[in-house]
Amino acid sequence: MPDSSEAAHATRPSSSRAWLVGAGILLSRLAGLVRLRVFAHYFGLRSDAADAFNAAFRIPNLLQNLFGEGALSGSFIPVYASLVARGDREVAGRVARAVAALLACLVAVLVAIGVASSPWLVAAIAPGFTGEKRTLTVALVRVLFPGAGLLVLSAWCLGVLNSHQRFLLPYAAPVGWNAAMIATLLIWGGRTDTDELAVALAWGSVAGSALQLLVQLPAVVRVVSLRGLWDRTSTHVREIVGNFGPVLLSRGVVQISAYIDTFIASWLPTGAVTGLANAQLLYTLPVSLFGMSIAASELPAMAGAAVTAPGAQEAVRQRLERATRQVTFLVIPSTVAFLLLGDTMAAALLQTGRFTARDADLVWGILAGSAVGLLASTLGRLYASTFFALRDTRSPFRFAVVRVTLTSVLGYLCAIPLPRLLGVPALAGAAGLALAGAAGAWVEQWLLRRSLHRRIGASRMDGTSLRRIWAAAVGAGLVAFALKIGLHAWHPIVAAALVLGSFGAGYLGLAAALSVPEAQAWVRRALFR
Repeated sequence: MPDSSEAAHATRPSSSRAWLVGAGILLSRLAGLVRLRVFAHYFGLRSDAADAFNAAFRIPNLLQNLFGEGALSGSFIPVYASLVARGDREVAGRVARAVAALLACLVAVLVAIGVASSPWLVAAIAPGFTGEKRTLTVALVRVLFPGAGLLVLSAWCLGVLNSHQRFLLPYAAPVGWNAAMIATLLIWGGRTDTDELAVALAWGSVAGSALQLLVQLPAVVRVVSLRGLWDRTSTHVREIVGNFGPVLLSRGVVQISAYIDTFIASWLPTGAVTGLANAQLLYTLPVSLFGMSIAASELPAMAGAAVTAPGAQEAVRQRLERATRQVTFLVIPSTVAFLLLGDTMAAALLQTGRFTARDADLVWGILAGSAVGLLASTLGRLYASTFFALRDTRSPFRFAVVRVTLTSVLGYLCAIPLPRLLGVPALAGAAGLALAGAAGAWVEQWLLRRSLHRRIGASRMDGTSLRRIWAAAVGAGLVAFALKIGLHAWHPIVAAALVLGSFGAGYLGLAAALSVPEAQAWVRRALFR
């Protein structure tokens, strides 16, 4: 039987769970933005060392994205959360221990292979790198791989804690990882050249990965004993392993898209790889805060409802409708802000030290291209999580293949031939890559949504409310854009505070005036707290 604290967690409404996830993600993302600013100060945008580090980081990070956040969320959490929801604590513990052991063995082998094959991996992911830039990238990959393995085990901790309705700690744990990297930059940034600083930063990343794992372990052992029997042959473990492959392939296809971006960007002038990485951190902020927080909090609840609630599909559909309304209310203004105010954001965050205003404009161009697909990417994450809750891992894989195929073809065309045809600087190809990714995201989202509607029934959003949200976001965006022009000579941080503050207040006020229920609820909480 669950203890009283766990029972309290279980009865917490989904909005509260999403807020806890969002709070944890916000803390880690804010730490990530600080890290990005310190990185920009010492490395700038157009340096070989910056490109080498960002390209190198993508390679071992594949382990975390595939085996951690991807495969575990789609295969382990639905099964484990279902056992917890039914009160089968002993069986759930054996399953969790078995998955942890299997995962540790698999990751250890992959880390060893990755370290040994670093030169070939760099040749595959960044063939445009040559000379010292390539040599530095290989060295960085070798250092970073063990840290990625630790992050996979950290993701297992996240899966366990999420299934027990404990969200804040696992999503805030990356603060430790970011803090270790920030400390490394501050200690070594003024003492070494950029190549040596990149190597030191890679070691700081490994230390941060260990810290991220260790801060979660005490909470994990309070809900799952790490001692005792674990059964590799149980039907539950076999189901997780059986689902692991399709989910891994599904997430792998999505990751291939990111690697193709790096592959193409490595042929562009220095700064393209780093520009993509900088824009991606900004772009994924609303995806993580709004889409991931809602999807992550709903996945265990949907999985539990799918096996315990009468009329399971209807229960899942209703949860999906509520989550979709929350996502659109929060992501649509983010899209408008990136399109109209992206330069203000990039300048406030990154314009320091070696990073110039011209570099901020490049990041804005990439960010604007990505923003076109922001809503589709966020909803796509939510729809994929719904499939995982329904124990369907193959449908998201098929649709991800379509997305990556389309994105790859369009990415090459938009990144290399199109800038030449238009006579624009070659670095503009990075923005073309982002725009191609947006097109693929919309196609994938449409396929996921159509298939889900056939499976559980149509989940609809009021068209009038949607139009009002867009009207409020665009109206507030135009006012903020005019203010941005008037404040162009001000300090970037001061200008951003005024411009973005006016946009946020304007959007919330307009949306509430237009009778958008979510905005009215926010205003009531703000006024009567």
